[in-house]
Amino acid sequence: MRVLVVGQGGREHALVWKLAQSPRVEQVFCAPGNAGTAQDGINVDIASGDIERLVKFAQSEKIDLTVVGPEAPLVAGIVDAFRGAGLRIFGPTRAAAELEGSKVFAKELMRKANVPTAEFCVFDNVEAAIRYVDCREEETLVVKADGLAAGKGVTVCSTKEEAKDAIRTVMVEKKFGEAGNRVVIEECLVGQEASILAIVDGTTIVPLAPSQDHKRAYDNDRGPNTGGMGAYSPAPLITPELMDQIIEKILVPTVHAMRSQGRIYQGCLYAGLMITNQGPKVLEFNVRFGDPEAQPVLMRLKSDLAQMLWAAAEGRLNDIQPPRWDERAAVCVVMAAEGYPGSYRKGDVIRGLEDAAQLEDVQVFHAGTLKQGDQIVTNGGRVLGVTALGETIPQAKLRAYQGVKCIRWDGAWCRKDISDKARLQLEQLEQSEG
Repeated sequence: MRVLVVGQGGREHALVWKLAQSPRVEQVFCAPGNAGTAQDGINVDIASGDIERLVKFAQSEKIDLTVVGPEAPLVAGIVDAFRGAGLRIFGPTRAAAELEGSKVFAKELMRKANVPTAEFCVFDNVEAAIRYVDCREEETLVVKADGLAAGKGVTVCSTKEEAKDAIRTVMVEKKFGEAGNRVVIEECLVGQEASILAIVDGTTIVPLAPSQDHKRAYDNDRGPNTGGMGAYSPAPLITPELMDQIIEKILVPTVHAMRSQGRIYQGCLYAGLMITNQGPKVLEFNVRFGDPEAQPVLMRLKSDLAQMLWAAAEGRLNDIQPPRWDERAAVCVVMAAEGYPGSYRKGDVIRGLEDAAQLEDVQVFHAGTLKQGDQIVTNGGRVLGVTALGETIPQAKLRAYQGVKCIRWDGAWCRKDISDKARLQLEQLEQSEG
């Protein structure tokens, strides 16, 4: 099997790395890829948004399966284009990808399907949105740009003034461009977050191991939202009983609601959840593997990923065995460039990657990197995802940070508390069981 992975981040490196391990896979290509994907596969100099060239490449290279990493080409209709050319591809169609491409669509679908989520209102008028904020009793609200905003279009506002500033930023200043033509204003849910990824073939749903990411830039969940500063799996918060509830009340009705609208869902379905006192509620849906959640989840996956994704693309998930998992935990720590998630510098030489590679059960997934001659340099805000396995989450954390200590470049930084939430979750579970 010849496989093409579309994208260039840490998630894509993890996909290339895992797919290359399959005995079914002869070669993995990545377009456009990064310095890490070039080590585990072959990079192709085609942008992830250049759908026409990607189709031509897949045809000329006789690609058997294409796996799409980022959301933008999915929302733009890459799956429709590939299928129209008779090419096998893993991911949702343009119509199904609207589940992530429009928060308004997702919220209205959840309302119709009785999927638990925060109360919300939608506005396409700035003045009306501001009047709504002024009329609300609660101070804490969440303001979301409707369209794609690279994971940064959500603002949790602790005062009404912050909410009104967020509305103006999205709708007047157009910080996120056309994505801010409409806003969703929600109640702020309280609880612990968790991420559930599932492989879907249109009918069958195969959940993957639960994980939890860290969206805020700084320790103790402070600072601005980012694309994700780290993640761990499993998430102790998600007990088997709670997973059953998530499947029954969230995943199944969502996939059925999509099918009833003629938007048959095939691909990876990502449910970002808040586990509240009233049970799990959906914060957002994504239509692809999470980044950085994919890194620890794929690190723990023992099954053949290529077989799973092929079966899903063929509508035959029922024909394969359920995924097998490493019993150990995995922790991913994102190393970022100075200034991220704001403006950041590129081109700094990364040192110590070879030292980190020597550590047992540590894998460094590249995200924003580029090879220049014999050197690897920074080429993005989130630069690396240092991921490690351990018998327990604290042991996996220790190994991951040992990997981090090996690596350096000017301005490198990371959060120091990735996975600490898991210890608190375990303590709470023990108290409730006691």
